[in-house]
This record gives sequence, C-alpha cells and structure tokens, in this order.
Amino acid sequence: MPDLPLLLAESSNLLAARNQMALTLGFHIILACLGVAFPAIMLIAEYRGRKHGDEEALLLARRWSKAVAVLFAVGAVSGTVLSFELGLLWPEFMERFGDAFGIAFAIEGLFFFTEAIFIAIYIYGWDRLPGWAHFWSGVPIVIAGLGGAAAVVAANSWMNQPQGFDLDAQGNVTNVSPWEVLTNPAAGYEIPHMIFAAYMVAGFGVASVYAVGMLKGRRDRYHRVGFLIPFTVAAIATPIQLFVGDTAARGIADHQPAKFAAMECVYETGPDQTEYIGGICTDGEVKFGIGIPGLDSFLVGFSTDTVVKGLDQIPDDEEPQALTLLHTSFDVMVGIGTALMLLVLWFAWAWWRRRDLPESVWFLRSSAAAGVASVIALEAGWIVTEVGRQPWIVQGYMKVEDAVTDAQGLWWVFGFTFLLYTVLGAGAVITLRILSRRWREEDAAEPTEPYSPREKGAT
Repeated sequence: MPDLPLLLAESSNLLAARNQMALTLGFHIILACLGVAFPAIMLIAEYRGRKHGDEEALLLARRWSKAVAVLFAVGAVSGTVLSFELGLLWPEFMERFGDAFGIAFAIEGLFFFTEAIFIAIYIYGWDRLPGWAHFWSGVPIVIAGLGGAAAVVAANSWMNQPQGFDLDAQGNVTNVSPWEVLTNPAAGYEIPHMIFAAYMVAGFGVASVYAVGMLKGRRDRYHRVGFLIPFTVAAIATPIQLFVGDTAARGIADHQPAKFAAMECVYETGPDQTEYIGGICTDGEVKFGIGIPGLDSFLVGFSTDTVVKGLDQIPDDEEPQALTLLHTSFDVMVGIGTALMLLVLWFAWAWWRRRDLPESVWFLRSSAAAGVASVIALEAGWIVTEVGRQPWIVQGYMKVEDAVTDAQGLWWVFGFTFLLYTVLGAGAVITLRILSRRWREEDAAEPTEPYSPREKGAT
C-alpha cells in the first residue's frame, strides 16, 4: 500500500486546489451571511428598544453587537485567506481575466473597511453617543454589508455569465466595461438570492439559540424577544427567497443549460420533462427517485410543452460530472427551503390567531433545528452554483484545469488551511459561548421580580 507522501505527490493540483476552495468558501460563506444580516437584526432590536422603551430589546442589541464583532473578526481572516487563494491557486485565471473579475473585489474592499470602521464606532459608542445618534451609527454597517455582498456575488455571477470585455488575438482581456461586468445577466437573480439566504441563515440561526433556551425552561421576556426579532426577519425573507430561487432556476435553464440539466438529471432534450425528487443519476436515468411527469418543463416555462435542453446536446468535455451530487444538493436546498416555509406559516397562523407563538413544544424544537437546516441549505446552494459550472471557471472561456497553478505542495497548503480554519471556527464558538455564559451569570445576579429594572448599562 503506498504511503501518504506518495499519494500526495501523485494527486493532481486540480484536486487539491478544488478541495481548498471548497473548504474555505464553505467556511467563509456562513460568516459572510452572518456579517450581512446579523447587524440588521441587531439594529431592529435597538430601534424597538429606543422607540418603545423596551429595555430587553436594548440589552439584546448591545449583546448582539459583541457577537457581531467576534464574527466579523473571524470572517475578516477567513475572507482574506480566500482572496489570496484566487491568485495563488488560479494564477492563469487571474492573469487573463483579473481586469474584469477584480473590479467587484475592489468595490467589496471599500465596503469591508466601511463596515469595520462603523462596527468599531457602534460598539465603542454604546455609552458615549446619544441614543438615536448611536442607532444611526449602525446603519452604515447594514448598508456596507449589503454592498459588499452584492459586489462579491456580482463577481461570481460574472463567472457564470461573463460579459463586458473583448478578447484580443492572443486571448487577453481588453476594453473592459465595469458597469457591464457588474450588471451581468446572472447578477439579477444571484445577488438577491444570496442576500435573502443571508437573512434566512442569520434570522433562523440567531432565533434557534433562543429557541434552545426556551426549551430549557428560560421562558422570560428576554428570550421571547430574542427569539421573535430574528425569527420574524427570517419569516419575511423566506417566501421572497422561494420566489427569487424559482426565478434563478429558470435563468439557469436559459443561460446555463448544462448546469440545469445536471441539477435535474435531464439526459435527453425534449418537452414534458419529468421532475425527479431524490434519486441517483447514473447510466442515463434517475434511479430510486420520485418522478412527477411534466413538472420540470412546467417549472421552466409554465407549460409541460416547454422544451428543456438535456445533456445529450452538451459536448462530453463540457458536461458537469458530479450529477448525483448536484441533483441531491439542489433537492436538499429546495426541500429545506420548503420545510422552513411551512415553519413560517405555522408561526404566522398562530400569531394571526392569538398574537403568540404556537403552543406546541414541537414548534420550538423545529425552530431550534431551523438554524442548522438553513446553513445546510446554504451550503447545498453553493455546491449547485460552483460544481454546476464545472468544468468552466469562466463559463465558455476558460476551464478550471487551464487555470490552476503548477506549483508543488498544494496538499500541504490544504492541510495547513484546514488546521487554520479549525482553529478559527473553534475560537469563534468558544468566544461566543464564553459571552453567553457571562450574560447568563449577569442575568442570574439581577432581581428576579417580573418588572424589576435591570442595572443601568448592563451588558
């Protein structure tokens, strides 16, 4: 049996680079979502606290600001590593297309520094700025988060539907139009799809923490408000996300037919395509899946007569290879999104009838699970986005195998990166748990009468 160094030496740079990008992107995307949406949830809590004199909401906003700072710091490190990887792992891509691809990242850098500055002002200003002045100091954090997310996703969507440049006789990029690069056709659905995903992940994620607390018997108003604010944000984002996701799927069918055919395991072009739920895509068919005749064509063009392009019209060397992975990831994303929508409807029904949470303990259990489920759906969606574009790094212009570095030792770099991200993840979790424990100890030391005021300035 060959030893590990030999196996590493024989493995391709392409596989090592892909694994490293998958690791770093899969890790960072969670923090990116929290960085985009958590500040908005924090500001909603502060707004409620100042508008209605709600001390519990103000205390939540103050505490959440510390969690936002921790997550931003960890995300800054993981995002920096990811940015460097683009040049280190894919030098041919950056050399050829950097003039176009780099535009969005330059813009994102401006938003990143703006967000960092105002997070510092917001946290430092809790006891130093007048009430509403402090609230308004947090608004740029939300705006910068949205702008940064839009810029990065515009770069990714450009890789899916590139435009805004010419190629000279040597194949080099010339005559770059920044506006056309940023407003590529895929950006119209990828940007809102990512932003609403961020609000779902942050909303359900934060709410799940308080749902767990309520399941443990902490049914005070502090936990109730801590649950309701983020859950309501996620509840508003979820139905909009389902609509945007449906629009995105049709956009992919029109502009990236190979990706769509792989997602849905459509092997032969034609109308009346069957929609398969689950199953394994192999040997030109879907095994063990639940088929609904005509539904796939209907979802693409609102008619079962809609012709859907299959893999039979895609050149063999341009077909995505991991069909079952893509199909399963797409089903997981859609399935979890549907389940979260049902949870939202359950909440809305109870609130409409009684202005209260559903009485069943299963609602809290489901809400506690929703935080993890939303992250799984997020990761599944990014698998569809990135794996579905294979073998292209820039759709129709450059393949991934032509972009990868020929430097040696990538597997060792991957190992170091894995270790770094493990430490980052563990550090973030430990820090947040320390904060949580400190807050519980502070609450336990305060008066327990129902309407006793909290100590002024408690954090």
